[in-house]
Amino acid sequence: MTKIIIAGATGYLGSHLVKALQMRQQPFQALGRNRQKLRRQGLPDHQIIQAEVTRPDSLRGQLAGAEVLISTVGITRQQDGLTYMDVDYQANLNLLEEAQRAGVKKMVYVSAINGEGMRHLKIMAAKERFVDALKVSGMDYLIVRPNGFFSDMKDFLDMAKGGRVYLFGSGEFKLNPIDGADLAEAILEALDTPGTRELPVGGPDILTQNEIAALALQALDQPEKIVHLPDWIRRATIALARLFTSAKTYGPLEFFLTMMGQDNVAPRYGDHRLESFFRQQADTIRKPES
Repeated sequence: MTKIIIAGATGYLGSHLVKALQMRQQPFQALGRNRQKLRRQGLPDHQIIQAEVTRPDSLRGQLAGAEVLISTVGITRQQDGLTYMDVDYQANLNLLEEAQRAGVKKMVYVSAINGEGMRHLKIMAAKERFVDALKVSGMDYLIVRPNGFFSDMKDFLDMAKGGRVYLFGSGEFKLNPIDGADLAEAILEALDTPGTRELPVGGPDILTQNEIAALALQALDQPEKIVHLPDWIRRATIALARLFTSAKTYGPLEFFLTMMGQDNVAPRYGDHRLESFFRQQADTIRKPES
């Protein structure tokens, strides 16, 4: 069976890939900088590769014997002195170059839906720069372009806890976020499909922002109170954030606000429902009744 290495194995998607491969009993190793976190995923030491992807020297020789490298490496916000270019671009380039030295046959990289058209955003500029490098590397590749994760939708629940959800414009833009478990399965299935180079993928339910807001409020047993703010506020916030805050602050903000101002619909996959996810989350955050 194909031996796989997962880089970024302790992150949201990486941990779901670990679980999926464990269920399949497929040979794999998990690469990350924190051995204890990897052990907590039920991984024995022989399946753990401890390395720092931002340091090429720590990767040397670590990918030997692998046929496929899956990278979920990336950051949502800049921290620890590292920028998007340091991690989303350069760290993945370090992985690619080491994979080439090791004779890895294929690299899977997880970017984002509509990434090609959002290179003006800090985070997407780094991701798509790496996509460009991977495409001309000569290695077989798969670019995964997921819609938002269920975990990203927690922002709706956070607002719903206060009794209202705030949206920009009409709230009629559509998206179909996907659960991490479904995305992991979609990636592994795509590996079994020769010739697949791009994998846009979303969850099974295409919902408007209004519908997602309503689901969040319902999960917390709140009345349906959705406030629609003028869209110029969203656009102005992006512009002002770029002028008056650091990239550490405006990077994730401009990405979130840009995604809120457009449709983000990908081919549907999986069977996990956002409504069920919200209700599960609500059970953990709802205040105990007196």
